[in-house]
Amino acid sequence: MKRFLIFCAAAVLAFANAAFAAEPVRIGHTVSLTGGASMWGQSEANAVDMLVKKINAEGGILGRPVEVIRYDNRNDAVESVNVARRLAGDKVIAVIGPAQSGNSIATAPILERAEIPMIVTTATNPYVTVDQKTEKVRPYAFRPCFIDPFQGTVAARFAADRLGAKKAAILYDVGSDYGQWLSKYFEDAFTARGGKVVAKEAFRSEELDYRAQLGKIREFAPDVFFIPTSQKEAALAAKQARDLGISAVLLGTDNWGSPDLIDLGGEAVDGAYFVNLADLDDPDIRSFVTEYRKTFGGDPVLPNPIMAQDALIMIAEAAKAAGSIEGPKLAEALANLKDIRVTSGVLTMDPSNHNPLDKPAVIQKVDVKKKAFVFVEKYQGR
Repeated sequence: MKRFLIFCAAAVLAFANAAFAAEPVRIGHTVSLTGGASMWGQSEANAVDMLVKKINAEGGILGRPVEVIRYDNRNDAVESVNVARRLAGDKVIAVIGPAQSGNSIATAPILERAEIPMIVTTATNPYVTVDQKTEKVRPYAFRPCFIDPFQGTVAARFAADRLGAKKAAILYDVGSDYGQWLSKYFEDAFTARGGKVVAKEAFRSEELDYRAQLGKIREFAPDVFFIPTSQKEAALAAKQARDLGISAVLLGTDNWGSPDLIDLGGEAVDGAYFVNLADLDDPDIRSFVTEYRKTFGGDPVLPNPIMAQDALIMIAEAAKAAGSIEGPKLAEALANLKDIRVTSGVLTMDPSNHNPLDKPAVIQKVDVKKKAFVFVEKYQGR
């Protein structure tokens, strides 16, 4: 009997050691953990780690534990390329991120040559997943978020239809792909609805004084002032605009969705509106928000953590569908994902452009007294 018990104990130990020794599935994460985008990046990292624990508790991916290899890209295109090369050397099966369009466009060719799928989080420029020169879909680039033409159109529709705006002004960063393209998409959609862009002014990245540009905008007395920038630039522009007597309704994009907007902008941003990918009160993400608050003691900084979890689920579901973690097979499965349950809802990938079908957008209003972004309405992605 004693020998039998020793044999059983040895068998159990051997099984446990075999499971523990299983080669992990390594997934890369390129994210801004320092710099101006770090608030989103840190929340994104928290959300990924939270989901990895759940996936591993349920058996991992194809029976193997998930290990995240994470590097700080500092929200810099050159550093994002360096990170992509490091991740390729780390033999990751896929990469989550980057979050920013310019960084993602710079990263895509590196990972494509290595045959490693890249699932960006909040990079909304169409040319993240489509090569601008050839207009062909990038075989290893995917995203779970909507794209800028839709975001710009939503902002223009809201300005024209809900705000009744006839005249719009735009201030954008000429050094940012994000700002340049969103300005174009907003202008195209706004003019198509009978509006007129009366002033369109640009500044260069890292500039903090926009009074010269704002002085020109003031002369045209716009009804709405569209600022497709990050929260820091938007807050500063709002304060300077109000100081100069510009009373137009402020309108922004998903880069505004940070508490920093209110901290930096104060009363100047009160009552402003912006487009976002998700809202804390959205029923689809209620359980995620509750779990995040319980785990980390505060609210997730939307939308990055939601999209990062969507990206991780896409990788897991694609591996399951393909029965493989080989790059080409994984990429093919990612392109054909259909009706999968992700954190933000249900996702189906369009294989022609590697964008999700019918991804919704929300309009949020800035309430400085409550220090909150209040849900206004939702636009379906079509």
